[in-house]
Amino acid sequence: MQKRLRNNSNVRFAVTLLTGAIGGVLFKLLHLPIPWLLGPMLAALIGSNLTKGYFVWPPAARNTGMIIVGYTIGLAMTATALKEISIELPSMLMMTSALIILCAGIAAAVAKLSGIDYKTVLLGSIPGGLTQMIILAEETRGIDITVVTVIQVIRLMMIIVSVPLLVFGPLSGLNRGESDVIPALASAHATWSSLFPDIIPFALVCVVCALAGSRVKFPTPYLLGPAIGTAVLQICGLSGPSLPAVLLAAAQLMIGVYVGLLLKPANLKNMLRTLLLAIGSSVLLITGAWFLSMLLRVNNDASPATALLSMAPGGMDQMSLIAHEVNADLPMVAGYQLFRTFFIFFAVPPLLKLFFRVGSRAKVEGQRQAK
Repeated sequence: MQKRLRNNSNVRFAVTLLTGAIGGVLFKLLHLPIPWLLGPMLAALIGSNLTKGYFVWPPAARNTGMIIVGYTIGLAMTATALKEISIELPSMLMMTSALIILCAGIAAAVAKLSGIDYKTVLLGSIPGGLTQMIILAEETRGIDITVVTVIQVIRLMMIIVSVPLLVFGPLSGLNRGESDVIPALASAHATWSSLFPDIIPFALVCVVCALAGSRVKFPTPYLLGPAIGTAVLQICGLSGPSLPAVLLAAAQLMIGVYVGLLLKPANLKNMLRTLLLAIGSSVLLITGAWFLSMLLRVNNDASPATALLSMAPGGMDQMSLIAHEVNADLPMVAGYQLFRTFFIFFAVPPLLKLFFRVGSRAKVEGQRQAK
């Protein structure tokens, strides 16, 4: 009977879906961060390791979730965000580059202390792109996806916990700035009826761009393709509707379950040491972001809360929500976060692939000369 159930793909899919949903509900009830991504991820990880052969998740489900997330990224290209980016572009480029260089340095130290491959630690250390870095790790040879995910998740959770403490504590109530509403905030009030008919051209463009990107071997095509297509439509004057919260939760579940099934804790050497190094690197990254925020305050005359939220290596949604709560300069925060998100999504993957390729060639050449 058990063998028959394991051989039935529909039953296995249903078991996986139910497990992921239970994980999301539990995380939501416990008020844990990003519940519909981390909850299903952890539930799928535990379930698949406790009961072998009962879990399956088709790539099409993951790809659907990626398309939805890609649409929301492109949707963030509003007139306010574009204006902020154009004004602050030199500062954004300098600060983002400094943050990524800091990540590369921290990754080098962690790799040396832990003995973990530098490419793996580097992908785990790049901020603001949990989904992007995990998918890129999956596409890159020689990368330990489990280590990448552990480092990324710990970094994200520490930022979500520490940044609000800093902002709502000693930095709250300083220099009130503009108040605005961005798609990340409006999505909670979106309804299914408000999607149509405006969503139709965006849905078609997202699917076409995702498939076209996959055909031409574009990096993470099901994420970046829809993001680019949606951004272009927005720039051309069309206004994309915000997605209902339940659809965004479903997209995160689709991705979270897929990632959870990829993780192989049994292959992770010295779990405790890896966790401690991940926590240490996260502390260094947050400290470095705080120092960069001080530079931003000097150069841009921003309030402490605005500067820290602009430089915090977390998600745009979370930082924008906090900015809205403390009346920080929301367009500035969203602009800096959005620029870093797009820079990491579009520029970092090709640069990393080139860096890894050059490094591999140099290693092979060194081995040849040694012989």
